[in-house]
Amino acid sequence: MKPYQKIKIQECYEALVPIPLELFAIESPHPYQKLGAPYHLSQTNSPYFLRQKVLDSLIISQTKLQQNYPSWHIQIFDAYRPITVQQFMVDYTFAETVKAQGLTLDSPSLTEAKRQEILELVYQFWATPSLDATKPPPHSTGAAVDVTLVDANNQTVDMGSPIDELSPRSYPNYFLECQDKEAQKYHQHRQLLTEVMLYGGFEQHPQEWWHFSLGDQMWAWLSNSRGEVVARYGRVE
Repeated sequence: MKPYQKIKIQECYEALVPIPLELFAIESPHPYQKLGAPYHLSQTNSPYFLRQKVLDSLIISQTKLQQNYPSWHIQIFDAYRPITVQQFMVDYTFAETVKAQGLTLDSPSLTEAKRQEILELVYQFWATPSLDATKPPPHSTGAAVDVTLVDANNQTVDMGSPIDELSPRSYPNYFLECQDKEAQKYHQHRQLLTEVMLYGGFEQHPQEWWHFSLGDQMWAWLSNSRGEVVARYGRVE
């Protein structure tokens, strides 16, 4: 169990609504759909859905961004993620990590201890695809979104590491103390993204520069320094 999963959920039953993609930048085809993720098994058939107030807040964040960077956009990498897709991506990430370590899924060298070691690494960055209504993966609530920035030339802004990388480079402040000019630029880009998302009311995942939540258990857990907060969004069936 992760710390945020202890937070109570008082579901508000707010609608899951389509994101107006003309307002944002997206990667097409969607990165997980390109891998074969089974969105077709969900009610939305698309990752581009959020709870209504989460979407409203994302628009506020983009408006804030464009006050200083008029031609920039928030790029939506991922939003609503059904449990079936969460399971698919956990399995895919596990298999890719096994391969990166020079092993195969049926290799005798992939001992149970090694399997657990790799799973622990995967679960540092991926939520368990739990069907327990009290412990939903953040993206399965429609209240979490993975984002980056696109500049005036429609180029994705370099954040110093790709989304979903399983390494400390994914931590939001990884480049904070770096003296290298390129690394300082990465940190400035991350800070800009963080500032506009926090302005909209989101909270940032402590280990992922791209992941922001509003209204789910993680958001409530991160907000609890300001008093007792409960989550208002549970898993969307």
